[in-house]
Amino acid sequence: MLNAIDRREFLMGLAAAGGAAVLAAGSRTAAAAAPVAVPRARNVVLVHGAYADGSCWVEIIPRLQQAGLNVTAVQNPLQSLAEDCAFTQRVLDLQDGPTVLVGHSYAGEVITQTGVHPKVSALVYCSARAPDADEDYTALAKTYPTPPASAGVVHAGGYAWLGEEAFLRDFAGDVDPAKARVLYAVQGRVSDALFTAKVTQAAWRSKPSFYQVSAQDRTINPDLQRFMTRRMGAKTIELPSSHLGIVSHPQEIAALILQAAGAA
Repeated sequence: MLNAIDRREFLMGLAAAGGAAVLAAGSRTAAAAAPVAVPRARNVVLVHGAYADGSCWVEIIPRLQQAGLNVTAVQNPLQSLAEDCAFTQRVLDLQDGPTVLVGHSYAGEVITQTGVHPKVSALVYCSARAPDADEDYTALAKTYPTPPASAGVVHAGGYAWLGEEAFLRDFAGDVDPAKARVLYAVQGRVSDALFTAKVTQAAWRSKPSFYQVSAQDRTINPDLQRFMTRRMGAKTIELPSSHLGIVSHPQEIAALILQAAGAA
């Protein structure tokens, strides 16, 4: 794990490497990984995280469709990691060729586990968990300062969700408040047992991987995101966004997905 000085030196070195990896105005490179060779994909499968549902991709989907890609958004039950992976597996089975698998937040675990599917050509992580096989992600996260959103989680009846204040401020801080309230209303209810399981395989070790870091994230610590993307050796962009960069910065993230699809 990098200490503060090592992280600063690492990022300074990357900055010196130039901005060629920046995919759109307003984004900046967080990691200067070597160019990633990816096969041309015609399908994209999007997997939402906890405290969300498939509508969180509403700004991304039309941009990918306009580029000629077939797009499917999975609706996670959020009861268990195994069940969420099963839902994604079924969607992947139905794809007709190379497919980019994209996960936001908690769904990083889902795509890490299911991304070994033979139809998956590349992985894209959006402010997402990226554990290694059999790694205790909760323990890893605790080695970094606790993000503010954690204090806003409400528990009742074996389920959890984000309270409205925490959702608007810490989850969707740079999203228009009217739109953020809609997303708050449709957020999933997460089983208290959802985060206890570990992935048993890490697809990012064998598949080309891309990562979008949210520099103003108050749900997953940005330094933890930087550690995970560095460990993965992923092609990375960093955006001045909240945890919901997929809503507030859709152009840049769509461009990253297009690059992962070999279409950029």
